[in-house]
Amino acid sequence: MIRPFRRWTASLAVTAAATLAASLLSAPAEARDTTAAGAAGASATAAEPEGPEQIRNGTFDDGVTTPWWHTANIAFDAADGRLCADIPGGTINPWDVIIGQDDIPLVQDETYAFAFSGAADPSRVVRALVQLPVDPYTAYLAANPQLTPETTSHSFTFTSPVSLPNGQVVFQLGGSATPWRFCVDDISLRGGAEPEEYEPDTGPRVRVNQVAYLPKGPKDATVVTDAEAALPWQLKNAGGTVVASGTSTPRGLDASSGQNVHSIDFGSYTTAGTGYTLTADGETSRPFDISPAAYQTLRTDALKFYYTQRSGVAIRDDLRPGYGRPAGHVGVAPNQGDTDVPCQPGVCDYRLDVSGGWYDAGDHGKYVVNGGISVAQLMSEFERTKNAATAAPLGDGMLALPESGNGVPDILDEARWEQEFLLKMQVPAGKPYAGMAHHKIHDQNWTGLPLMPHLDPQKRELHPVSTAATLNLAATAAQAARLYAPYDAAFAAANLSAARRAWAAAKANPAILASPSDATGGGAYNDDNVADEFYWAAAELFITTGEREFKDYVLASPQHTADIFGERGFDWGSVAALGRLDLATVPNDLPGRADVRASVVEGADAYLAAVEAHPYGTPYNPAQYDWGSNNLVLNMMVVMASAYDITGTPKYRNGVLEGIGYIFGRNALNQSYVTGYGEVASRNQHSRWYANQLDPALPNPPAGTLAGGPNSFLQDPTAAEKLQGCRPQFCYIDDIESWSTNELTINWNSPLAWISAFVAGQGDGTARAAGRCDVTYTTHGQWPSGFTTQVTIKNTGTTAINGWSLVWSFLGGQKTEAPWNVSLSQSGATVTAKNLSHNARIQPGSSITFGFNGKGGVGANPAPDLITLNGAACA
Repeated sequence: MIRPFRRWTASLAVTAAATLAASLLSAPAEARDTTAAGAAGASATAAEPEGPEQIRNGTFDDGVTTPWWHTANIAFDAADGRLCADIPGGTINPWDVIIGQDDIPLVQDETYAFAFSGAADPSRVVRALVQLPVDPYTAYLAANPQLTPETTSHSFTFTSPVSLPNGQVVFQLGGSATPWRFCVDDISLRGGAEPEEYEPDTGPRVRVNQVAYLPKGPKDATVVTDAEAALPWQLKNAGGTVVASGTSTPRGLDASSGQNVHSIDFGSYTTAGTGYTLTADGETSRPFDISPAAYQTLRTDALKFYYTQRSGVAIRDDLRPGYGRPAGHVGVAPNQGDTDVPCQPGVCDYRLDVSGGWYDAGDHGKYVVNGGISVAQLMSEFERTKNAATAAPLGDGMLALPESGNGVPDILDEARWEQEFLLKMQVPAGKPYAGMAHHKIHDQNWTGLPLMPHLDPQKRELHPVSTAATLNLAATAAQAARLYAPYDAAFAAANLSAARRAWAAAKANPAILASPSDATGGGAYNDDNVADEFYWAAAELFITTGEREFKDYVLASPQHTADIFGERGFDWGSVAALGRLDLATVPNDLPGRADVRASVVEGADAYLAAVEAHPYGTPYNPAQYDWGSNNLVLNMMVVMASAYDITGTPKYRNGVLEGIGYIFGRNALNQSYVTGYGEVASRNQHSRWYANQLDPALPNPPAGTLAGGPNSFLQDPTAAEKLQGCRPQFCYIDDIESWSTNELTINWNSPLAWISAFVAGQGDGTARAAGRCDVTYTTHGQWPSGFTTQVTIKNTGTTAINGWSLVWSFLGGQKTEAPWNVSLSQSGATVTAKNLSHNARIQPGSSITFGFNGKGGVGANPAPDLITLNGAACA
């Protein structure tokens, strides 16, 4: 049986909840002013409330500021009956400038109303907090109102989870590059308030894929209704004309949403168009298209996400308008930089250049285990173009990168940015644990929101090595070795060397685990079982090299025959599926490979059954939703898509096309989770530089950015306050403070990019035509520097083939030369074989044969899985 899915709730969820609250929502006591105003607040004695009002001197009517305190970098006065202060520019974190009051009594389970009137000149977003006054500075209320030069009133409610005699109210005012003036008045905190019920705006009760359905693909919707009997429905085009109709299918109570629902199937309508709507039970859905066009764009946008996540390089505004920014962490003040980074105290006696790579998520950290699965899925997205009949090309220039035009597919250029960083995280020769990989590198302490990468002043540190990180490096470097071989032989060789060293180091140190308590300044990403990482690394090394050591390890691993496609999918902490999927879909000579492929199909069958059983069409349906549930949904779809690539059976493709609807609006919240896609979509994902919700001068995340999604465990204060008792699908809020439901990460966008490319490759949804050819590809001889191959094409159709073009791809850096009976050309790993004049015609039942010599690549040289003749796959 599969071991339980290891989710963040076992690591960051527990250890970081306090530390993240501490850093994001507070300031240390030593930052306070020690002048009279500050001392008055600090020395006050906790007392019972004198009445319902908990704030002392919240109106400043007598011009007195006591007992309010402030940090030493400002002064304030109350001469005009309100408290005002000039806030300096050039600060980094919100808590760099604070005005606060201590000794605020709080009663557990009491609901409080917190209110104030305030002004900012020029306009600013401020942070207003009611919190624990000492480490970990847990916030019970965290509000981010926008203030303008005209005084406006603001009010909020919260329920205190604790009884506390010395709570603290603070206004965090730092983080501005330029000075401004802040004024506040009528500050009030009163118990006995009515709890404020958070009610998400779910819009019409008819839930659809708000982006697009493929014309020839499945089309399903969900209706929330009290009706028990079937309901009539109508599909209308953009002009309001009814173009299809039918009746719904009652599905009963959906446990994931707590709703009574019906399903609507309108797949028989196949006319492409925009602005369709679906009406049922008196409700009309949000608009949607029937077209493949959106997925062509999404495939690009989901990959473009990674360029703006790059560390160590300026992001060009001409390439990403509105997202240009200076280079982060290159050692230009206030940055301390990633070019010469020390270890945490006591961890190592050397410093490393670990510049580059992608920022993990909405923070400035870089993590090997998170980067590993992300870069692997991007490389797999490209590798699929070599081995899957419906994969659309991913060429040079499609992503508008600085490297575009260099003759290398852009997706490999982007993946290389991260892979080069992973190589830098390997311990140098001659040092303790040589060949191992450091688990992560990030700030010494957490930073606040918003904070652009180039303004981060924190010290950067390397954290201890881990077996998991080392095996991530081994796996991705082995994969990179074969994929980059046709474009950069030296880089491919460097990766293979690093992979071998990492494998050897991991075997010598098989149980060095990341500490779950190492969560200050960055996520812990701890993992207490690395058997799956060993399996994944061995699988990639075997595919690339074909060597017996790795074959034997794969075959002996319990992971090889375990049920690894469980109800929670896979993610950075459960990576055996990455090895299994590549063994199934990338050409290799593993004994029993047919069983490997069958296991993927079996896993896909389980996910397909879940899609069909769920009234919202998702394969993911545990009793409680995990952190990052949306990426788990997408990774389940990767399994179904792989089964389609293996078998060509349309039901697996249809399972993906139906399941993608959940991500784009066919869900209980009736919203798309991808920025820029759908009429109502996530746009306030947790990020320090896509922080428009906190600073209107900053952008929202770029189009094609996936939100983490519903998370039943509600680890952040915003989610905990507003979503308590939520049904799984409702455990989400599009708020920048909700890091447990609404974060963006590189390893959540990677399956979105993979699946987007898969859907884009399906065209209008027409099932692919069966080829009318049988190809036998036989390598008759192989030696260290080359090989000789013979290919036979048989026409299995009923009419003659007049002119043919045969296409396949090598595993790695193999090159063709000395052809006979054929004309050969090669681009990267892809070979095109064309007929000569004398063998252009192949009669039904007849065959022709040609051959060539070749130069060897980096290792294994298996026969290709996919060979197409005139664009159609051959058997």
